[in-house]
Amino acid sequence: MSKLDRMIEEALSAEERALMTETVEPGFFAQLFGQLSGRNAWVNWLATIMIFVYLGLLVWTGWHFFAATDALAAVKWGLGAGLSLVIIGMMKLYLFQAMQADRVIRELKRVELMLVSREK
Repeated sequence: MSKLDRMIEEALSAEERALMTETVEPGFFAQLFGQLSGRNAWVNWLATIMIFVYLGLLVWTGWHFFAATDALAAVKWGLGAGLSLVIIGMMKLYLFQAMQADRVIRELKRVELMLVSREK
């Protein structure tokens, strides 16, 4: 815990400490599965399904890449595997950015709650 964190903790009242403990950030898997519900859940479900489809394609093309005896065939299968890997990475980045946006919104709501409790 840094010096700033200690100073903030000392400045909080008992009511504010209770609010801070009630609004603790959920873990990684809770956030990840939280993406699969809500207003944009269909997009996140589609991205998740596509990750698994391209994972299967990656395994299939990777297997053929390592089993190829001809250099041209190995290049073709390797390009398919590489493209699948890049698409999986892009889909995961999309999901992680959505998780980060939810995290920022949650923290803003937490600050709003603290401001409202201070005005009372």
